[in-house]
Amino acid sequence: MRQRLKSIARGVILFIVLAWPARAFVVESAEILADPALEARARAISRQLRCMVCQNQSIEDSHTELASDMRRLVRENVMSGMTDDDIIRFLTDRYGDFVTLMPPFKASTWLLWLAPAFFLLTAVWAVRRSLLQVDKDTPLSDEERLRVHLMMQDESRRG
Repeated sequence: MRQRLKSIARGVILFIVLAWPARAFVVESAEILADPALEARARAISRQLRCMVCQNQSIEDSHTELASDMRRLVRENVMSGMTDDDIIRFLTDRYGDFVTLMPPFKASTWLLWLAPAFFLLTAVWAVRRSLLQVDKDTPLSDEERLRVHLMMQDESRRG
């Protein structure tokens, strides 16, 4: 058992050692800004923006050419002195609200935000309704009583 745990621990450590640097190399060295504070700001903004090709990754984590172009665009805007909100607004004007991983709550996105709550409330209502319909005080029919009696006799013979 102890040997197996050591083997699993080695596998986990090896995975972490091999997988961690892969994420760090998504941003090409030519893209990295000289000022660490500006670079950190650009990375924070990039983590909020969706890769339009992958659609399930931020541009910070994506290897696509479009994500690389968008990262460069973010860095150029950071260097030009734009605020974080201005940069995100610039990109949403260009690509639409879908470019943000957390779309704003507004008329065109209300369904996206409220649908999970609606489905949850509908499920709770349906379960509650089905539980209320079960009437525990309804007497058994003669046929049901006979089946229960026969099952109980069968159980007492086995046990």
